[in-house]
Amino acid sequence: MDPVTSPEGSSATNPQQHNTSTAEEHEEEGSSHFQRKKRAKTSAVWDDFKEVTMPDKTIKLECVRCKSKLALLASKSTSHLKRHLKSCLPKILHDKQQQKITLQPIDLGSNSQHVTPALTDGKFDMMKMRESVAHWILMHEHPFTIVEEEGFNMMQRRGMLEWESVSRISIKKDCVAVYDIEKKKLKDLLRSISKISVTTDMWKSTNQKIEYMVLTGHFVDSNWHLQKRVLSFVHLPPPHRGVEIADTLYKCLKDWDIEKKVFTISVDNASNNDAAVRILSETFSRIKKLPCGGKMFHVRCCAHILNLMVQDGLSRIAYIIEDIHDTVTFINQNEARLKLFSEIVQQLQLPHRKLILECKTRWNSTYQMLSAAIKFKDVFPMLKEREPRYLSCPNGEDWLKVEKVCEILEVFNSATNIISGSEYPTSNLFLNEVYRIKVLLDKKFQDPNEEEFIHDMVWCMKQKFDKYWGECNLMMSIGAILDPRCKMRVIDFCFPRMYHENEARKNIDKVKKALYDLYEEYVNEYYSSGEEGNGENIQQQNNVNIQTSCSGWSEFDQFVRTVENIQPLKSELDNYLEEGCYICDSGPTPFDALQWWRSNSLKYRILSHMARDILAIPITTVASEATFSAGSRVIDTYRASLASETNEDTQNKG
Repeated sequence: MDPVTSPEGSSATNPQQHNTSTAEEHEEEGSSHFQRKKRAKTSAVWDDFKEVTMPDKTIKLECVRCKSKLALLASKSTSHLKRHLKSCLPKILHDKQQQKITLQPIDLGSNSQHVTPALTDGKFDMMKMRESVAHWILMHEHPFTIVEEEGFNMMQRRGMLEWESVSRISIKKDCVAVYDIEKKKLKDLLRSISKISVTTDMWKSTNQKIEYMVLTGHFVDSNWHLQKRVLSFVHLPPPHRGVEIADTLYKCLKDWDIEKKVFTISVDNASNNDAAVRILSETFSRIKKLPCGGKMFHVRCCAHILNLMVQDGLSRIAYIIEDIHDTVTFINQNEARLKLFSEIVQQLQLPHRKLILECKTRWNSTYQMLSAAIKFKDVFPMLKEREPRYLSCPNGEDWLKVEKVCEILEVFNSATNIISGSEYPTSNLFLNEVYRIKVLLDKKFQDPNEEEFIHDMVWCMKQKFDKYWGECNLMMSIGAILDPRCKMRVIDFCFPRMYHENEARKNIDKVKKALYDLYEEYVNEYYSSGEEGNGENIQQQNNVNIQTSCSGWSEFDQFVRTVENIQPLKSELDNYLEEGCYICDSGPTPFDALQWWRSNSLKYRILSHMARDILAIPITTVASEATFSAGSRVIDTYRASLASETNEDTQNKG
């Protein structure tokens, strides 16, 4: 009989015992398919055993709980150790006395929410998990039915034994509850905002065949960071006339309690939007005073204007663009053509490898397609010789035209990239871009050496330019002046180059008057709002002990407040304009104008408020269009079956 026996008295080498152990080991191997391969002594059971040397020099395993001694098998099998721990009374009592760890909230950074663990004080909170699942569904646009899938519930129960299955109806209610919570938080934030600029855009759902309107708010928070929030995502039933659009927008603004805080509204150049903004302007004029008498209220989307200009110009070479589009499509149709194209590229030792196919609704993608195709202009004739079905090869004259067009489009593309940002101020950047475009068009149009088709193309662009920017744009000019790198110097530089001499002087005076009128409105608002008085009351409350014990300080404090309330001979705006421009060697976007004004807010107490509101104005509707940029994913086949109200809630959360 083997001297090494188990506590139960059975032999460690009993065949039946061995078969059972082997079966259990196979079962364990099957269940550990998704685990990493274990190294020697990595099993958790080794924490409860230690090796001891017996008097006969054999090594055994001693249970640290009950001191029982078990065999150390050459195969390193732990099945008999696990069976012992299941029946080890000290081990069982010890485990029952252990408390679950209370996890601390996790900080995932400034861009993530404050995560509260579902396991608190040893108790699992299923409602917290449901809240997290609701956030997850809204963040990643999952269908509500995902919570009913077997795989999802299996994954949840693997990590949380207390997980309870949730129906799609319940999780929908949870998502709506999350939306209500987030909406309340945003409402509380907007109460502290004095002025907010909004953008809006419309989009038709391909799956649902109905149109939605999105309303996005733009403002600067207390930390001087530019913020944008999707305020409303609503179904807009037909007809889509200006009055219906205006009524829907006003209803959304009223719902957020910001109808008296709207500073500007940015829309594209559709005629129904013009009518809607005019109606809103008349409505707001009855309940509040619009800045500059409403002259800055309507902001036309500058990116849309650039698009209209470019599309008119591209129409002059539409046949060439069509040939290049067909060429790229032809090459990408099958692997054999791509391989042949690559072989010719390698034969010519060209460093470029990739063609780009345009999206016909985006002119900048057309520019990218043309500029990429130019690099392969020597490849296409060789491809035509080897591929008889290739019939759309542009000729040498076509490529000369494309090169000249791309030279113009490069300036438009650069301007579009700069003004389309929504994470930094853009109202201060666009005057320089408009100036650059104006100078380019005038130069090309007046150059006698340019070809006739360039003159025709530029003439079409100039017509659109004069239609929208022929008159001085006050908002664009004031935004540039409030960039400390520009001030009035940018007006003195750009206007004489954009307008005739008399018109330039007239526009400069017009901008100056509007600038000072707007500043005067902020001065009146500053003093009439009682900010000075409120600050005095707070200061008196905080320094009661100082005033009662030091009467001299109290009298001096009252004297200073009386003197300082008298407006100085020179205004903050005068001082700002008289100082030299801030010299910055970086490009147009790295410099943060908002942070400059934050640093100088004590110096310019009133003007900094004005700059904060002006710099928050978006000059494009890109932020609103971005809500639809996911294309069919916004209202996909899952969401197409949802009620429009549910889509509104889930999109607003996004």
